[in-house]
Amino acid sequence: MSLLRWLAAPLSPFYGAVVRLRNRAFDRHPERAARVDARVVSIGNLSTGGTGKTPLTLWLAESLQVAGWANAVISRGYGGKRVFEVMDVNPESEASQTGDEPLLMAQRLGAGRVVVARKRAAGAARALAVHPSIKVLLLDDGFQHRALHRDLDLLVLDGVRRWGNGKMLPMGDLREPQDCAKRADALVVTRGGLAPKDEVEGWWKQYGSGGPTFYVDFAIGALRSFNAKGEPGRLDLPAKNLGQCFAFCGLGHPEAFFADLLVAGLSWSGTKVFRDHHVIRPRELWLVQEAAAKAGASSLVCTEKDAVKLGIDHLAVLQMPLWIAEQKVIGAEALLAWVLERLKGIGKSHA
Repeated sequence: MSLLRWLAAPLSPFYGAVVRLRNRAFDRHPERAARVDARVVSIGNLSTGGTGKTPLTLWLAESLQVAGWANAVISRGYGGKRVFEVMDVNPESEASQTGDEPLLMAQRLGAGRVVVARKRAAGAARALAVHPSIKVLLLDDGFQHRALHRDLDLLVLDGVRRWGNGKMLPMGDLREPQDCAKRADALVVTRGGLAPKDEVEGWWKQYGSGGPTFYVDFAIGALRSFNAKGEPGRLDLPAKNLGQCFAFCGLGHPEAFFADLLVAGLSWSGTKVFRDHHVIRPRELWLVQEAAAKAGASSLVCTEKDAVKLGIDHLAVLQMPLWIAEQKVIGAEALLAWVLERLKGIGKSHA
């Protein structure tokens, strides 16, 4: 346990009491949650750190759009400092204003598909006002944000880290007590291929709602060049003769990224970890490059989430190739089929 967590440990009972009182208020007065003229699907978790909510939300947004369900993503925009409470996120937006994850999604989904707002109801109203044809709103990291009614609650659980030590902040990583999992309509276990299924399903039986459980995985499918200097702009994996990489990232669960690189056939000679959502300065990138050279690496590799915060000043310090790892979701067909079926039923109540 870190020193900060140890010092804050006496606050854990107080934090838990506040969370329980807040949840009790919403349970007793569900009318307090704002409703909008669209189906609302929340993707969230009980714990802090990287469980894969953002790539899962992005995958759902892309898949639902293909299936004919026009949608937009509503995000809090963690880490962004902006003048306006509600902001449309476009591919050319600044991560310093929107937050890194919303910008990443906007660059993949296109203009008019992502809105950031600390109050999700305000963000939902903005999205629907600009695009009345939207049928579905996806709440990125929305499990605890109960002020907006949702029609489906997907609870995301990291199959490797799971519920940690089972304790709430600051003694553990849980934002809510484990029995709050009963609010979820389904459990989505990321990195499902590594999850102990008997243990996960026993936990879900004890604390969950009895809804279905889906196991999905992430994989790095390609590398995109940030500073193409003669090398191809994009490489599908596995790639030949790429040499040793030096991996860096600012994630809640960096070990998963490093493991995904190895699974994709990319060997790395060293790594550098920044705190989650960290904005890497050009000087820091230069130092990463120096460490890579000392480790015998011939290139750098980072996540898409890190890359959206890099610009011209970072490009100027690079003297070796920097590759951006493109992540994809695999094995989620059953989850998509279930969500589509539920949306059709929900649609009748919205008609």
